[in-house]
Amino acid sequence: MLALTPVEWDLLLRQARRASAVGRLGALLDEPGALDGVPAKVREHLEAADALVQQQHRLMRWEVTRIRRALANTGVGIVLLKGAAYLLAALPPAKGRLFSDVDIMVPKTRLPEVEATLLREGWEFLDMDAYDDQFYRVWSHELPPMQHRDRHIVVDIHHNILPPTGRLHPEASLLLAMARPLPGSPLKVLAPPDMVLHSASHLFQSGDLHSGLRDLTDLDALMRHFAADTEFWNLLSSRAVELGLTRPLFYALRFAHRLLGTPIDRQALDRAMAWAPAAPLRVMMDFLVTEALTPQSTGQASQRNRLARWLLYVRHHWQRMPPLLLARHLLHKSVSRGRAAH
Repeated sequence: MLALTPVEWDLLLRQARRASAVGRLGALLDEPGALDGVPAKVREHLEAADALVQQQHRLMRWEVTRIRRALANTGVGIVLLKGAAYLLAALPPAKGRLFSDVDIMVPKTRLPEVEATLLREGWEFLDMDAYDDQFYRVWSHELPPMQHRDRHIVVDIHHNILPPTGRLHPEASLLLAMARPLPGSPLKVLAPPDMVLHSASHLFQSGDLHSGLRDLTDLDALMRHFAADTEFWNLLSSRAVELGLTRPLFYALRFAHRLLGTPIDRQALDRAMAWAPAAPLRVMMDFLVTEALTPQSTGQASQRNRLARWLLYVRHHWQRMPPLLLARHLLHKSVSRGRAAH
């Protein structure tokens, strides 16, 4: 980055802004103390992004504290997921990362108690119709999103990392059993292999790739960090088999290595090839994911990029629901949009 021209910086910043990654660029430069080497105008953008990141981190820490205190008397074990876990566990993906919500996981049997407690303590469900409420409660892996009446950070309360209706549905008890406590806190985070598998599943199994590049850099940072443990790659592979998440792991290893140069153990890559789809589908996914993750430099996405994102969006729904439920869901959404248009 230090060798970029002003025109190249302009392009990079526009791409990074569309990918929600300006703060991460600043963090990459700040870690080796290279931030002073960029042009002054660029540094202003990076410093502004860092100020926003730091403010969001403070708000997230505060919200996690409020949730923990609200649920303290219930005795429910709280496992932090994704961004909140990275932040509270001081993991590399938190550096420069923006957050949109707090994700927590609790045992499914304790959901009614958690819901009732948070409602009593001032959290409220976001507005949605009866169908969407039922969709979350019956067919999803989380409650409808909640938000405290005095604050604006959304809280997602999970009982698993993938929907029970999906083609892949890991056993939640296995994830909770291996969760690790945060030092000096009653909160927990997923075990390192499970954290990688959750991120991989979110990106390649249940996500629409809207924040795909950010999520892929999360995977890159997690794997680089956890690989300091020489047993990590073996644990990751065996855990993927145990949880039934081998296909998302294949895609995570493939695209992190191909697009970001993530250093991955050769044996782990070789093992992952056994979990790859058939060659035609693999070639198609190579094109679609690479195109969808490529940041656009203008305000309007290219036709190829829109097509790739749409096809992956369709795949996301196909992976998430069986055919009859999917048809019902899409019909409801189509009718709802038609009514809203009128």
